[in-house]
Amino acid sequence: MGKKVKKEAEPPPKDVFDPLLIESKTAATVVLMLSSPEEEVLAKACDAIYKFASKGDENKVTLLGLGAVEPLRKLISHEDPIVRRNAVMVFGIMASNHDVRKLLRELDVTNSLISRLAPEEDVVIHEFATLCLAHMAAEYTSKVQIFEQGGLEPLIRLLGSPDPDVKKNSVECIYLLVQDFQSRAAVRELNVIPPLLELLKSEYPVIQLLALKTLGIISNDRETRKILTEHQGLDYLLKILETKEFSDLHVEALAVVGNCLEDVDIMQSIQQTGGLSRLLSFIGVSTVPDVQRNAAKAIAKAAYDSENRKILNEQEVEKCLINLLGNDNDGVKAAASQAISAMCENLASKRAFGPQGIPQLVQLLSSDSEEVKEAAVIALANLTAASPSNASAIAEAEGIEPLINTLSAQRDGAIANAATVLTNMAMQEPFRLKILSHGIMSALVGPLRSTNSQVQSKAAFTVAAFGCDADARTELRNASGLGPLVKLLHSKNEEVRRNACWAVTVCASDELTAVELCRLGALEILEEINLSTGHKNNFSEGALEKLLDNNLSQKYSQMGYLSSSNIITNGFYDCGQVQPGVKFLSLEELSTQELTDRRAIIFINAKPQDMNYLDEGLHSTKAVLERKFQGYIVFYVRKGKGKKEEEKMKEDDVQITSEVQEEVNLENSHGLLPPDLVLLDYINDASKTILPLTTTREQVVALAQFVADKMGGPIERDRLHDFSWELHISEIEFELKCNAVPIGKVKKGTFCHRALLFKVIADRIGIGCSLVRGEYNRAWNEVKLVDDSPQGVAGLLLPPQEYIVDLMFEPGYLMKQGSAEADRYKCI
Repeated sequence: MGKKVKKEAEPPPKDVFDPLLIESKTAATVVLMLSSPEEEVLAKACDAIYKFASKGDENKVTLLGLGAVEPLRKLISHEDPIVRRNAVMVFGIMASNHDVRKLLRELDVTNSLISRLAPEEDVVIHEFATLCLAHMAAEYTSKVQIFEQGGLEPLIRLLGSPDPDVKKNSVECIYLLVQDFQSRAAVRELNVIPPLLELLKSEYPVIQLLALKTLGIISNDRETRKILTEHQGLDYLLKILETKEFSDLHVEALAVVGNCLEDVDIMQSIQQTGGLSRLLSFIGVSTVPDVQRNAAKAIAKAAYDSENRKILNEQEVEKCLINLLGNDNDGVKAAASQAISAMCENLASKRAFGPQGIPQLVQLLSSDSEEVKEAAVIALANLTAASPSNASAIAEAEGIEPLINTLSAQRDGAIANAATVLTNMAMQEPFRLKILSHGIMSALVGPLRSTNSQVQSKAAFTVAAFGCDADARTELRNASGLGPLVKLLHSKNEEVRRNACWAVTVCASDELTAVELCRLGALEILEEINLSTGHKNNFSEGALEKLLDNNLSQKYSQMGYLSSSNIITNGFYDCGQVQPGVKFLSLEELSTQELTDRRAIIFINAKPQDMNYLDEGLHSTKAVLERKFQGYIVFYVRKGKGKKEEEKMKEDDVQITSEVQEEVNLENSHGLLPPDLVLLDYINDASKTILPLTTTREQVVALAQFVADKMGGPIERDRLHDFSWELHISEIEFELKCNAVPIGKVKKGTFCHRALLFKVIADRIGIGCSLVRGEYNRAWNEVKLVDDSPQGVAGLLLPPQEYIVDLMFEPGYLMKQGSAEADRYKCI
């Protein structure tokens, strides 16, 4: 291997033109001589030009400018062998210049050069013709010309030439040509494998290297790999790998082996012959980073096939890859991590990597190399998929903090896969809580704002995984993460949209978050999604329903219906039907508006409150006493007509200490919401008198009568128009100087007020009922009751029947759903 390819003779000193027999030392004169009819003159002119061009690129440019290329093109096909040889030698030298190659393409010289590759031509012509073609094959247009003009076949034939320079130039030209897919298919048909394998035995390293590079490209083709193994190509390659003197060839040899290992048949064959164990042994002892990196890449390629993964696992490839993770070279670490990712599809390998591989991968998350960090976190994502034990190993290796830090990495792939690992770990509650304690929800805000759809999707998925915890939802809300999440509902990417819908479903589990999501427009977007057959998904309907179920005020306003599972709690308010496209306002926004003649807002707040705790903080002025006498604490901050009156009060008359203000705010979690002590009394009374009744039917009837009694009693049907409830409500609004009215203040209520009060009390004492809004202030309650078994059929369990409860005309009368009287009750 110590021999070198023969070199050309040392050219004479630069800028000195060797004299011809005729006295001339100028290049221009010699170029003119290329048109001579005398063969001896032509041969000597070509020889002189060759020597001149050999001195440097400047001389080649000079000859180009003097017009030497076109007459030389004719001479490479000259009848005289010496003239022909010398002309081809000139082209071989001059083609290293870009401008010369461009002119050669324009003159279509390739066809004439290919003709010079015929067996009967002189070996020197072969050498320089192949050299010229190798220079030209570096450019795509020339590749096409050489291929279309049949250059591959003679080039492959010349791989068997006795001259090493011809072999070197030919294999280099083929190497450049096969980078185009058409040539790769053609060389297989032309049986290029045997001569290439023969070149591996060459004593010249440059020839061996070019042969390996060519094999590395063409072995990407399955059929070529098959031919390669049939000719014992893998044996050649393994021998090269096991020979220390050939260390400069190991990288390229591994690239070919890696391609071959993609095929299960080859993998099985090399395992059976002991070649695979030899290969892994070689990888284990090598200290060359490029070799180690290519070895890991070869394993990764092979591991994409399930059968190959099984074979590699049997050979304990995991140990080899774990060792490579400890390498000092970043490229080796990244390649080993990628191979581990591929091998993780095999469950046995996934288990094998856990104890030793995971701690090393966790360490790589702190690498300065973004490539290493990304490869490591991808491996961890695959290792923890459906593997609780590997998730535990990450926690034990203190990987939570590095993973959360990776959420702000520079590469999108690293961010997306870090989110995936954290999601996989969240399946186990102890780890989920530990991750939450590290501020995961705040860290996800950045990924939610990403422009990369993969990052957006994984971030939303992670929000869904952690959003089941109330503290996590609070953290996301406080970190302004709900806004970016809502924006993802608009995404054109189906997976992003679906995961965002799921995250909204989970986050809407508490009222505060649901209200904030609605404020940010989530409800409108989800309604739009559900109207589109193209954008609707498995989670969009659930997200809309969950959002409304935890924002019952808006649900009742928009849907006009609350089910028996929708329990009305403090803070609920009925502002009437909101028309499509109209923004749904909060109670705080509604209560601070000027008094209007529009429908009053009825709110619910039956929170117990000790009235005496205010005494120390309030001076006993007439206004305060009146308010306390009414059993109603007014809004202390008010816009509109009442504000000026309160501003006129002297500070000495009413002083509320900061402690009292804070206590009021705590009691009032829905902004400026005063307690409704009357409603609280209603609930207490109903609990004492109605709950002891033995059957649900009796409880429903008693509650209906109770509600009617508190709201003005029974009304005769033909006297309904005389029941002046509107005036009564207006008087309350004027008294409170506010559009928001607590239901306990309503003493003359119509259908909508009575049905709401019935639902509120029923929810508190455990009677299941729904609330349905009709038109023209109509509303009613639906209850499900089981009828008595028919006479003579003892023990028969009948399905429940649905009834409408009369709260206006004959309080407590139950009308079967769908009956004429029920329909009349809804519409009259």
